[in-house]
Amino acid sequence: MHPMLNMAVKAARSAGKIIMRHHDRIDRLTVESKGRKDYVSEVDRMAEAEIIRTLRAAYPDHGFLAEETGAQAGDEYVWIIDPLDGTTNFLHGFPHFGVSIALRFKDRLEQAVVFDPSRDELFTATRGNGAQINDRRIRVSHVTDLEYALLGAGFPFRSHQNMDIWVATLREFMLSTSGIRRPGSASLDLAYVACGRYDGFWEMGLNAWDMAAGALIVQEAGGMVTDFAGDQTYLDNGNIVAGNPKIHIEMLRRIQPHLTAELSR
Repeated sequence: MHPMLNMAVKAARSAGKIIMRHHDRIDRLTVESKGRKDYVSEVDRMAEAEIIRTLRAAYPDHGFLAEETGAQAGDEYVWIIDPLDGTTNFLHGFPHFGVSIALRFKDRLEQAVVFDPSRDELFTATRGNGAQINDRRIRVSHVTDLEYALLGAGFPFRSHQNMDIWVATLREFMLSTSGIRRPGSASLDLAYVACGRYDGFWEMGLNAWDMAAGALIVQEAGGMVTDFAGDQTYLDNGNIVAGNPKIHIEMLRRIQPHLTAELSR
């Protein structure tokens, strides 16, 4: 395992211990609203602090982009962190949430960890070295026909600005696939694409920390990841389509007719 990936795994597992230590004490947690349908708990903050502490001790010159503390300047290496992806699930005792850590060098993702502490599932990837779950190699699915595909999705929950577009794409896929699932953690959704549990995934309005690690894991598992226009700017515009190569192409073909000019860029 690459030394930087090994350190990211250590940080993710430490954060996971904090999360699971509090999962049966939810009624005692301090919870604040960051915006409409967007919450942060003291567990988010503790987990993020632990991740940053662990990584900074090993790499004091690196920068950070984290959900709760924002951007912290450093050198050309930047750790992109979501300490608890699926906070709403966690606060309701719904066991689908994860820790997401990616390392970007200049403009390229190099290392990725998505850790599901409730299932003890660790998804990892190093650029050029493939993707793994608990040290076992994973690949995207071999489904080639959208009719037989199971897709993951995410609602545009922070803003209803593009709700009509999302509903149109949802209807499109409801009529043309085997089913849609929306558990509520984008990082795990992408990890599920990487290991073949989903054949594809789409969501709009995400932040970089929601998808950076999962995107690299999908790519290293043989999948495709783009924005809705088929470009590589998903970390900037927040709109993502991921899947095995055949399903990814079909998803783009179904999504693009419904896009506004703004979302097509």
